[in-house]
Amino acid sequence: MSIAQNLLSEFDHEMATTRALLERVPDEDASWRPHPKSSTLGDLAVHIAGLPGLGIQVLESEEYDMNPPGGPAYSPPEFESTSALLDSFDSSVGAFREALEGVSDEEMMKVWTFKGGGETIMELPRAAILRTLLMNHLIHHRGQLSVYLRLRDVPLPSIYGPTADTEA
Repeated sequence: MSIAQNLLSEFDHEMATTRALLERVPDEDASWRPHPKSSTLGDLAVHIAGLPGLGIQVLESEEYDMNPPGGPAYSPPEFESTSALLDSFDSSVGAFREALEGVSDEEMMKVWTFKGGGETIMELPRAAILRTLLMNHLIHHRGQLSVYLRLRDVPLPSIYGPTADTEA
């Protein structure tokens, strides 16, 4: 089994779980935050929904600078609605999945560089970057989102088994 095929089976499972959580983001609570230093619920959801798009960037380039010297810094999109969030998520999940299907092991082992302000933040083979910046990063923020939703009394779906809101 190729590296890409191995990643795709986990990707499909994690994206289905992520979508089930994103579906529950209440439009009316998008500006809520659990602490002044925390992201808003809407900003966190938008960040999660956009991460599969980063995977496409990894596959189609050799590096990415989120704040390139002399160029515009990355500016995240704003929360519009849960419906728009899901449309964006579904689109990027599908595009990433399609892009990943044909990637060779040789391409997955090529080094990819993540930069900020011209400085290298992370430099690893594409396979490791996809595991770290896409999968692990998304799962981390998905955990945060589940706490945000719990604090808003939103019933949680099954993630890695039943929750207090689902049947065993």
